[in-house]
This record gives sequence, structure tokens and C-alpha cells, in this order.
Amino acid sequence: MKYFKKVIGKKCYLSPINTGDAVRYCEWLNDFSISKNLLVNTQMLQEESERSALSSMIERRDHVFGIILNEGDKLIGNTGLHKVNHIDKICETGIFIGDREYLSKGYGTEAMMLTLDFAFSILNMRNVMLEVFAFNKRAIRSYEKCGFKEIGRRREAKEICGKRHDVVYMDILREEFKSPYFENAFEE
Repeated sequence: MKYFKKVIGKKCYLSPINTGDAVRYCEWLNDFSISKNLLVNTQMLQEESERSALSSMIERRDHVFGIILNEGDKLIGNTGLHKVNHIDKICETGIFIGDREYLSKGYGTEAMMLTLDFAFSILNMRNVMLEVFAFNKRAIRSYEKCGFKEIGRRREAKEICGKRHDVVYMDILREEFKSPYFENAFEE
């Protein structure tokens, strides 16, 4: 698969999504150990519907990226910016690491930092928000490392396997984020 280095970090880079990765996304998003943390956890994904969804995102020019390892150019997850409002300069974000081998190793944190840098430095956003299930402690710690702060909760908003869970809302403002990647973009 051919990937393009849109935003480059130390361990991984962000590349525009590719419809050729539909099978990989289906594998990950149909795996409950991965999808239980995502808003799409109730969906039954098929290759053709996932390919169509990826094509739609590309046609709409959504800001959705594959997370690719610098070494070996291997796809390990997905991140993106959604509901981008250029007037109010706000958007939402989401991320997942689908390849279990790369969980809890800092790839998600770095990929989110790259996503935020793109949002603030390239799209000129003012505020980026996300939702996360309260039981997803690993993700919450990662988001806090990136500078996100909890701004509220919707109590018992999600039922999974017979248990009710809070949805946590977090956000970050432009001035709370220090650009690790684009800050010196114009220095020679």
C-alpha cells in the first residue's frame, strides 16, 4: 500500500486514508476488544461498506488519516478531525489504534499530537473536542498527556454488555497546545 507523509512524528506519521485498507479496518472494527472503546462498537462492518465509507470520506475531503509507522510503513490505526467548523474554528477528533501490538506504547499519544498540530497549525482551529467512555482509562491518560481537559460528562449514556457507562467530554484550546512538529516549519 502506498502512503503519503502528511504530518510526520518520531515514531509514526499521518497519511490520508486509503480505500485499499478497508479489509484491515473491518478486521479491527469488528474486533470487540478494539471496538468496545469506539462509538461504532454496535456496527457490523463488511469490506464493501467500509470501502464505501472510506471513499465517501475522501470525496468529502474529510480530515481522516491512517496512522502509519515510520519504520516499515505499516498501518496501525486511524485518526481524524470531524465536524470541522471554519467559522467558529471548532472541531471534534477521534482516534484508535487497531493493531493490538502497538497499544500502550505511545503511538496513540503521538498520533493525537500530530492530529492536534494539524488542527491548530494547518486548519487554524481554536478548540478541539472529543468524547471518550469513562472506562477507557488508557485513552483518557493519553488525551491528558496531549493537553486535553475534562469539560463534562453525560452520565450513564452508553450501555455495553449490560452495564451503563459515562461519556466523558474533553477539549483543548489552541493556546494550551505547544506544536512539536510545525513550530519550526519555516526555519531553514
